Amino acid sequence: MSQNKKPELYTSLSPALLKLYDITASVVVIIDVLRATSTIATALYNGAKEIIPVESVNDCIRIGKQMNAITAGERDGKVAEGLQYGNSPFEYPESFIDKKTLVLTTTNGTKLLHMALSNGAHEIITGSFANLDAVCLHLIKKNKPVLLACAAWKDRINIEDTLFAGAVINQIKQHFTINCDASQMAEGLFLEAREDLYEFMKQKEASHYKRLTSFGLEKDIRHCLTSNTANVLPLYKEGKLTRG
Repeated sequence: MSQNKKPELYTSLSPALLKLYDITASVVVIIDVLRATSTIATALYNGAKEIIPVESVNDCIRIGKQMNAITAGERDGKVAEGLQYGNSPFEYPESFIDKKTLVLTTTNGTKLLHMALSNGAHEIITGSFANLDAVCLHLIKKNKPVLLACAAWKDRINIEDTLFAGAVINQIKQHFTINCDASQMAEGLFLEAREDLYEFMKQKEASHYKRLTSFGLEKDIRHCLTSNTANVLPLYKEGKLTRG
């Protein structure tokens, strides 16, 4: 890449759209704000040795037994049957997770990570408001093409992942070439919401806001929409997420 040519940045608003992008030279940012990528950042920030993201509950249980690791995950917002812990950042304080391995499966986020892997992503990191600045600094420093990949909800576009993509774009856009309507839409949504992301989600009756609120998880939502509470870079290599 010549010194003057900026790398391209695209946003995929749903896993169903991932196949439309060539990611073989790209840094792919997996975004699942409520709550997988927020929990991943929090656990690593609080000293987790590594996080092994897996697609199925059965894999989670099997690998957890093999490695004597903590098994965690959710299906449809609730702790999945057969697993020890759920997908809330509050479940992983330093006193609990320090130096431990966590095997994690979630409805949308871990599935998308494996899709990006099988589509030949050059590098995979995970992003959430919890580690917004770490993600932005890494993307600027790498100076490679970027795909912001939103986990959405069962392939349906959601507000919170789009908001995070918009927040990233708002911070780093001068370093990239952006010829992507989804990216412009994401930034526009973020600029509309930035004063109070929680209130914006509530006013718009965001589907994930309603789902998690019905389980009494308002505290989780507020926490996951707060910037830089766990400013580490989760980097995926050889089946594991570790601090990059």
